[in-house]
Parts: sequence; C-alpha cells; structure tokens
Amino acid sequence: MSRRKVTIDGNTAAAHVAHATNEVCAIYPITPSSNMGEIADAKSAAGAKNIWGSVPQVIELQSEAGAAGAVHGSLTTGALTTTFTASQGLLLMIPNMFKIAGELTPSVFHVSARSVAAQALSIFGDHSDVMSVRSTGFGLMASASIQEVMDMALITQALSLKSRVPFVHFFDGFRTSHEVQKVEELTFDDMRAMIDDADVHAFRARGLNPEKPTMRGTAQNPDVYFQGRESVNEYYLKLPKIAQDLMDKFAALTGRQYKLFDYVGAPDADRVLVIMGTGADVAHEVVDVLTKQGEKIGLVKVRMYRPFSMETLAEVLPATTKKIAVMDRTKEPGSLGEPLYIDVRSAVGEAISQGNAKFADWPMIVGGRYGLGSKEFNPGMVKAIFDNLSQDKPKNHFTVGINDDRTGTSLDYDPNYSTIPEGTFQAMFFGLGSDGTVGANKNSIKIIGDTTDNNCQGYFVYDSKKAGSVTVSHLRFGKEQLRSPYLITEADFVGCHAESFLEKYDILSKAKPGSTFLLNTVEPADKVWDTLPKEIQKALIDKKMKFYTINAYEIAANLGLGPRINTIMMAAFFKISKVIDVDLAVKEIKNAIQKSYGSKGEAVVKMNVAAVDAGLEQIEEVTVPDTVTSTIGIGMEVPEGVSDFVRDVTIPMISGKGDEIPTSVWPADGTFPTSTTQYEKRNIAQQIPEWDPSCCLQCAMCSLVCPHASIRGKLYSAESLADAPETFKSVDAKGKGLEGMKYTIQIAPEDCTGCGACVHTCPGKNKEVEGRKAINMADKHALRANEVVNYDFFLNLPNAVTPTVKRASVKGSQMIRPLFEYSGACAGCGETPYVKLVTQLFGDHAIIANATGCSSIYGG
Repeated sequence: MSRRKVTIDGNTAAAHVAHATNEVCAIYPITPSSNMGEIADAKSAAGAKNIWGSVPQVIELQSEAGAAGAVHGSLTTGALTTTFTASQGLLLMIPNMFKIAGELTPSVFHVSARSVAAQALSIFGDHSDVMSVRSTGFGLMASASIQEVMDMALITQALSLKSRVPFVHFFDGFRTSHEVQKVEELTFDDMRAMIDDADVHAFRARGLNPEKPTMRGTAQNPDVYFQGRESVNEYYLKLPKIAQDLMDKFAALTGRQYKLFDYVGAPDADRVLVIMGTGADVAHEVVDVLTKQGEKIGLVKVRMYRPFSMETLAEVLPATTKKIAVMDRTKEPGSLGEPLYIDVRSAVGEAISQGNAKFADWPMIVGGRYGLGSKEFNPGMVKAIFDNLSQDKPKNHFTVGINDDRTGTSLDYDPNYSTIPEGTFQAMFFGLGSDGTVGANKNSIKIIGDTTDNNCQGYFVYDSKKAGSVTVSHLRFGKEQLRSPYLITEADFVGCHAESFLEKYDILSKAKPGSTFLLNTVEPADKVWDTLPKEIQKALIDKKMKFYTINAYEIAANLGLGPRINTIMMAAFFKISKVIDVDLAVKEIKNAIQKSYGSKGEAVVKMNVAAVDAGLEQIEEVTVPDTVTSTIGIGMEVPEGVSDFVRDVTIPMISGKGDEIPTSVWPADGTFPTSTTQYEKRNIAQQIPEWDPSCCLQCAMCSLVCPHASIRGKLYSAESLADAPETFKSVDAKGKGLEGMKYTIQIAPEDCTGCGACVHTCPGKNKEVEGRKAINMADKHALRANEVVNYDFFLNLPNAVTPTVKRASVKGSQMIRPLFEYSGACAGCGETPYVKLVTQLFGDHAIIANATGCSSIYGG
C-alpha cells in the first residue's frame, strides 16, 4: 500500500488519528496540547470526515474538568470520544477517569506530557502528570517520536476498543508534541484495518439507551464494593496479549514492529538501561554507537507502561544482565524511588521469586531522574548512565543533567559527546518571538522533506514569555534515520535574526569549525566587525567560519512587512547553506506564499515574493580579519550592590546560563525576591518612543497605557537638574500649584518593546509638522546610548510632593514609580497596564494573586 510522507509535528500526528477514529472531541486548551484540539476543530470546521463517514463534533468546554465530564457522558451514550490535555489539565480529569475506567469504557486521552506545577509553574515537558494517573485504571502507552505518536495513537485506539480498558497515550510535551519530522502518514484504510467493527458495535451496544434501559454508576456499601473493584482483574490480565497481537497486526500492515518492551543492543549485554518517551530514542542512538565499539550494553524501551507486564519485561532482558539502570522523567519526593524504577525492581524480583531461570543472580538495579521541565537529555548523559553502571558500586537514586551540589545526586557527563550520524546537516537559528523565524524554519523543514529523500527534524526552543523573547530553532537533515531528540551542539550553520542577541548569548559556541554565520543587522558589511563582541570575533577567526550579513529589518520595513522578517531570512538561508538547489527552494517558498497569503490579496502575495527576492539579493559577505579587535563582551556585568541571589541566579538566567546554576543556590520552596526584572534589559525594540516636549499636554496617558512601565513621567524641582546629562529633556510643569517645577517624560530604551501603544494614545499634536505627536517612534540605535544615561538620571530624581496632583488620577498615578515593571509580557499587552496601575495606586501593601496562563509568566 502506498502511503505519503508528510513533515509534521507530534500534535498533528496524534490529531490525525484521533479525529479520524472518534465521533466527539471534548476539548479545553492547555499548553502544549492545545494544537491537537485546534487541529481537530479545524478539520471538523472544514467538513473532514472520520473513517466511518461522519464529521466528528468538536466542543470546547469551560475547564478540563468539564471536558472530562463531557467525555464521560458522551462515552456512556455509545459515542466514540476523545480529548487532549496535559499537566494540571490531566489532573483535573482524574475524578472522571476513575469513573470511565471503573465502568470499562474504552477511550484514548492524548496527552503531551508536561510538568505539574510544584515549587514553580513549568509549561515544559516531563512525566509528572501521566504518573499522577497511574491509579485511575487507565492504561498508559508511551510514544518516543513523531512516527510513533501516529502509530501508537492508532494501536491504542484499537486496543482500548478491544480490551474495554481506557488509555492515556502520552508523548513528551514540546520535545515530541512540537518537534517536526518527516513520517509516513497512516491512511484511512490502515485505520479501518486496525479497528475491528465488532468492537465498535459492542461498544455502542453497551451505551445507555432509553430503548434498553440500564443503570450505571450505582452506590455500593461495604458488603460489595470490594468485590466490584476486583471484578475487573481479568480485563487487565488479558490486556498485554491483546496489545501485542494488535502491534503484530500493525506490523503486518505497515512494516513497523512494536513490542510492549522493545530491546535494542548486544544480545549478551551485562548493563541495560530501561527508559520510555523521547529519552529512549536518545539512548537508542548511543547504544547503536557503543555496541559497534564492543560495549556489552542494551536498552529496553517501555511502550505499554500500564498494565505493566512482568513476564514480557523478563523475556526481553538478556540472561547476561548484571546491572540495570531505570530512568524516570518525574520526581516523587519521599518515595523509595520513582515509579518506573519501583516497577522494574518489583517485576524482576517477582520473576526471580517465581522461579524464572533466566537470572542466575539478582541483577543490581539503580534508578535515576532526568529531563524534568524539559531539561536537556543528550548522548553525553546516556553515556554517563552506562559509565555509572560500570562502577563496582553504581550510584543509586541519581540525577543527570544538573549540578546537584546540595545532596550530591548528580552524575558528571561530557556535554560534547556526539553520536550524530555522519553526513547530517545541522542548523541553528536565533530568532525573536513573533518575528516569524519559527514559522519560516517549519516551512524550510517541509520544503526539504517534500523535495528530497532526506530525513529531517526541527525542534524549537521557546521561552515561556512567547513574543519578544529568544526562540532557538534546531534543524537537522540527512540520509540516516534521526533518533536525536536533543539540542544541536555542532552546527554547520548559525543564523542570528536579532543583533541584540550578540550582547547576551554566546551564539557561536555551538558552531562547527568551517561553519557559516548569517547575521541580521543594520550595520553594513564593511562596518559590522567593530560592533561584534570579542567572543563572536574570536569564534569566527578560530573556527575559520564564513560570515554573511543582511539588513532584513530594513527590507521588511520598505516592503510594508513590519517586523516579519521570516521569508527574507529563509531565502537567505537556502542561498548560503545550499542544503538543496536554490532555484528549487525559491520556487517552493513562493508556492508556499501563494498558498498561505493568496486569500489576503495579490498585494500581500507580491510583498512576500519581493521579500524572498530581496533575501537572495541583499546578502553581503564579510571578510573575517585575522585578529580580535573588540572590547565588547557577551553577557551583562554584575551591578554593584546587588544581592547574592541576583548575582548567582538572576543574572546567569538572563545570560542564558541557567543550566549551569547548581542546586545549592536555589530556594527549596520556590520563593524568589521581587524587583529583579530591572536587570534583564531585553533590548528587543527596533524603534522606541521619542518625547517632543514642545507639544506635550503633560497628561501622562502614554505612561498609563505602557505595558512594560518603560515610559514614565515625573514632576520635580528645577534644582534637581543641576547635574542633568546634556541630552536630558525637561519642560516647565503645567497646572495649578506646579509653578517653578519641571516635568519630564522619559523612555527606558533597553526595556521598551517597541509596541507603539504610547504613540497611538498620545493626544498631543505638533501643529507645525503633520502627523507628529508629543511621542513619536524613532530608530533606537540612534537614541540608545544617550537615553540609557538619561533614564538612569531620571530614576534618581526625587519625586516632588504636590498636593494639587492627586494620586487617584491619571496624571497623579503616573508620577508614582510602578512596582510592577519591565515584565516579560508580549509587546502591546492589554493586561499588564492594569496590574502596573494597581501597584501605583496601592503601593507596596498590595498583595496580588493569580491563577495561571500569561499572568504566571509575565508576573513570575
């Protein structure tokens, strides 16, 4: 059977199967699962049918608990129903999950596994949520890659229907849900072949129906409840065989064979690693390399974690196994060990106690934790786990990937250890959230995947602050299969789409010798060298890199594209990197533009096509000198007088070195000091407001609406200007009782996001220049140096006490320093001005509580 290859992410792979094999999707959005619900909704809105020829009903509830209740009710009537969730969202479904499982009602919940908020909220991935539902009676099926997500979604749907046991099908949040790979798409014929119509009919027949009235959900007293709980045993005992039979059936259909526990490695391995999720693919890559070098090691990939089949695990472990390391992507404080570790110990112990002849001696079993909150898990860490097993007394209950200098759990590892297949092209792109970089790179992956026989992979490191923060795209292409769900450490190409990143991050530290660097900058090629930090210059020289520049912001502005530089940078990447034929790439980019923007009119299409042509034509190559000449350094200097916390935690985090922070400096209960955003200085705006005192009405509306407290007003005495910087602006204050006083509107140039809300709101018009106001956007590069000095002077001006300017007025409130400032909110945020105003009205006695969502991120 011919199946097409598609380049998609994990959420799309799950939604493809879920929508096609269900009749109802009850959803509520939560990161990173939201895309699954959105895709299903879009499919139904477009009239896409399921494998039975009907359009599934997609309904969004008002909470995750509501979604789970809707799933339960819908299933009970005999409608095939699913949902998509993660983290606290999954936990809110637990009461209904107990009911669904207790009533032996088949369903599959697709979960992009994510951290559960503990000492802090994290939107990123681990297994703490799915491990919290072990006792519900739901089965747990793990996927490790995009292809597996699609395959396991179908296998699990068929398994649930045949066994009557509901399942959580889970895959790692962000790492798999948002990673892009080229996979083989399952067809409706595949799905119809896997799902037995008899199972569907039996499910429908059990649905509550007025024509055949029954009662479900009784109340039971102590005399019978226990028996009721034990009556389900046979369904779970039969399930492993049913699951393997369906996996074998799937293999006959597609050629892809899965086992409940898949073994990879030496048949006579003495050291074995047990793991599930994307960590299994990282380990697979390492085991392949090390076994070729003669290492007697092996890997067990856990597919079906619940029900846990003791017999199957014992079967796949080599008889030569002497030591086992079990890795969990969760932490259960106070337990004897994490869930998978405890289960493996119990399974091996039971197998031996029941007389399993495979093991002459009880193997040593140790457990470890990795990857919490999407912490990186790479080949160096896998090798460290096997090296630990080589010790006479391997460390137990260890961690890998962090420096635990508090309780000494961590293993040392080599961060530069590489197992990437030879011939793999690797590229990194540093973009600004909302500038289109991620979208462009997803298009690049699709173009390469669709026009070549290369395998491809794209992963995107998002900051939780979304728009206006750094996003790093990691792209890989090559002929070999890519089992590399970890970040790039040896890039053939590095693109920097925002020159302000050069001051903050050592973006060439991961560049290969002889690689290529493309910088988006306002500086021409003959002047850019002197603007680079010394670390960047040194890397370019030492690694003999090729260096190119382009002014994508100017091109985008001239074409009317605003900050969207994606098509320009994408065209430049294809021209410089030559990963595929440039003419072919350009043709595909323009086809994609027509498809994406055709409905918006010919003018928009022409604008984007022109951006592609400009991206090809306006690249400049820079001749790299032989010596470092810069005096600029990467990273911020530690200001005098800051606290130990700011020095040891805040500033390293701001500088992109959070991975290096040891546990000893972390607050165990998650309590952080306030007022630390003042040190961040994101410096992301291309244009910032410039004040024109001549037509200012002194209304302070600009300050009121500023989402980031980066434009402010102040009244002060004229004597305070004695030591003012030369470029500091002031004007005589207007208003009764303000005679002899001065007034200033000042911009914080490195904190402003360039949203323009202040300009839009400003009522002060310049009567001499059409279109000019008292606040106007201007090029930041020309203003920054002076305005940094001016803002520092402004902050230190004493606020004058004026009885005629009331605090509870627009102007009066804006003369008070906000205690909520420089937040990580998106440019132009409509929420944060209100939070800021609360602090100005009520001062340091305000206590602000929030639920979750954006306020958790920009507030914390």
